[in-house]
Amino acid sequence: MGGYKYVTELYKKKQSDVLRFLFRVRCWEYRQLNVIHRASRPSRPDKARRLGYKAKQGYVIYRIRVRRGNRKKPVPKGATYGKPVRQGVNHLKYQRSLRSTAEERVGRRCGNLRVLNSYWINQDGVYKYYEVILVDPNHKVIRRDPRINWIANPVHKRREARGLTAIGKKNRGLGKGHRHNHTPARSTWKRHNTLSLRRYR
Repeated sequence: MGGYKYVTELYKKKQSDVLRFLFRVRCWEYRQLNVIHRASRPSRPDKARRLGYKAKQGYVIYRIRVRRGNRKKPVPKGATYGKPVRQGVNHLKYQRSLRSTAEERVGRRCGNLRVLNSYWINQDGVYKYYEVILVDPNHKVIRRDPRINWIANPVHKRREARGLTAIGKKNRGLGKGHRHNHTPARSTWKRHNTLSLRRYR
């Protein structure tokens, strides 16, 4: 059993004394840092590697914190001017997760990099903390690697903003199996309402 397996097993027991102490100390440190900052190495190397990270040139880790909780409707003085059913202001649920929000904010900050994936690292009462894996599409090490050079294609620009990362697809309701055949997503509607003529005519 390799070393990463032990780390993975450790993270399955987040209420243990070791991890509770580790989370508390790290959370204090993250609070002192900027909202978005570059990490020298992943704080969860086993998780990062499972999601595609490699410790070589062209791969970057950024850490970000996102404020927890629901969204507030931006209306003046809480006046929504409509039917009573639409008068909610405070307890509105955003259709995307905080993790996808974190990916988008990091992607906007690092416009020259491509977002590969992200994962949870910590949380407290106010914030959730994530680490985002980014790839430099212009680095020769990336462009010459057949396993990752797909991300250098122009179709993958701002993929996190278009719901093409793992968490973006999950929030859109995409997936395989009977649970995803009729998900309330735009892509399902489009698939059912698009006339697809396979042959050029």
